[in-house]
Amino acid sequence: MTGIEVQVPEISAASRAEEVAPVEWRISDGLVSYVDAVAAMEARVAAIAAGEASELVWLVEHPPLYTAGTSADDAELLQAARFPVHRTGRGGRWTYHGPGQRVVYVMLDLTRRGRDVRRFVEDLEAWVIRTLAEFNVDGEIRDGRIGVWVRRPDKGPAIEDKIAAIGIRVRRWVSFHGIAINVEPDLEHFGGIVPCGIAGYGVTSLADLGRVVTMPEVDMALKSTFEDVFARTVRASAER
Repeated sequence: MTGIEVQVPEISAASRAEEVAPVEWRISDGLVSYVDAVAAMEARVAAIAAGEASELVWLVEHPPLYTAGTSADDAELLQAARFPVHRTGRGGRWTYHGPGQRVVYVMLDLTRRGRDVRRFVEDLEAWVIRTLAEFNVDGEIRDGRIGVWVRRPDKGPAIEDKIAAIGIRVRRWVSFHGIAINVEPDLEHFGGIVPCGIAGYGVTSLADLGRVVTMPEVDMALKSTFEDVFARTVRASAER
């Protein structure tokens, strides 16, 4: 995942109730169908926008598949027959999802967060970086390369690999899709695409970096660092 796709409502959400329930966290066991995940996100986003459901952070793993964002170039799908291919409404280009990768779908109300989509993406990046730091991994961002990167001095002084992708969609000021952190996926599977349309760079994972980390440990880190970033943005919005 990488990039942004925004649909701005014609009317405001000013009538939404002031009292907002805490963010719900959900972890799905097993491998979740991508089609089912998108359908569930669509329904939840509509309910959040209508004031009928709380915000949701949903943690899943998918079977091996490739997804195309709204800017995807078909020439960057190098092995079309290798895994199922899904066209999706999120921003960005091609990405891979599969076992060993923690996909985090964030259905959050951006009205609570100042309606600043670019800032929201920066907050997602900061969240990933704080989570990686829990495992002594220094994640970094790069101009022109959405996502989170790590330096690879073991490969060479100027080598960097991507460890996490970011791609969102916004509808009626509610976000969906989200982030994907490579915990221990089969990195060879990324060879079927040009990941996020960025050639000349590699892909890494926590396991590839020598970090022996379980998925529950990653989930705990995600939850513990979430408030560091997003509670702050909620308070800042409320003070305006």
